[in-house]
Amino acid sequence: MPSRQEVISFNRISKTFERKIALSSLSFRIRKGEHIALIGPSGAGKTTLLNLMASIISPDEGAILLDGEPLSSLSNQKKRAKKIGIIRQQFDLVGQLPVIHNVLVGKLADWGLLKSLLSLAIPQDRQTAIEALERVGLSEKLYDHTSTLSGGEQQRVALARLLVQNPEIILADEPVASLDPARAEDVLDLLTKIANEEKQTLIASLHSVEYARKYFTRLIALKDGGLFFDVPSDRLTDSQITALYQLKEQG
Repeated sequence: MPSRQEVISFNRISKTFERKIALSSLSFRIRKGEHIALIGPSGAGKTTLLNLMASIISPDEGAILLDGEPLSSLSNQKKRAKKIGIIRQQFDLVGQLPVIHNVLVGKLADWGLLKSLLSLAIPQDRQTAIEALERVGLSEKLYDHTSTLSGGEQQRVALARLLVQNPEIILADEPVASLDPARAEDVLDLLTKIANEEKQTLIASLHSVEYARKYFTRLIALKDGGLFFDVPSDRLTDSQITALYQLKEQG
């Protein structure tokens, strides 16, 4: 049996923005290779949680451990890029640049400044970009301007960039929110397949409980900044879903 060691540990995490509680005393553990969907109503704290994992923000209270060490100690950008990669609903691509340049952004953690600048004129590691684009079905778009691609194709470019970066952990913040259902399923299928093949830990926030159930093995539900439930996806009940999205009664 392969090792299933703990990779991320949240210990009583709290975060407040302008006196609004985003997360309150949140604790849970994530094991290597797990595929987890974060679900819950808008404003439940899903994006805040992902931003904490990505070290974009810091908790007000509590500790986040990565491989048993404080996440805050991982200050080296190159080491962090090898540990954690992010994909968002906005794709975070430069539309004016050809696809190959956006894909090779995943290599910046490996390159020095000179090679990075040179690659803007003459793409470096071209074969790496081609192989990544082949895996996401876009090899023919290598030199197309990224802005001319459809939303689904742009999210595939972002996936190819992640392939080049090859982090141990993928954080996906509403990765299919801007896509129609057919393209959303296409991207989720590809994202989970890549994470499986590369043995990566995958944590994604999703609005759709249907997608969460279909593509992820564990569901962590947040509500009002707290942990509402944490269950294997095949054990989720309709009553849990109803309770999660039920609005507070006005009194």
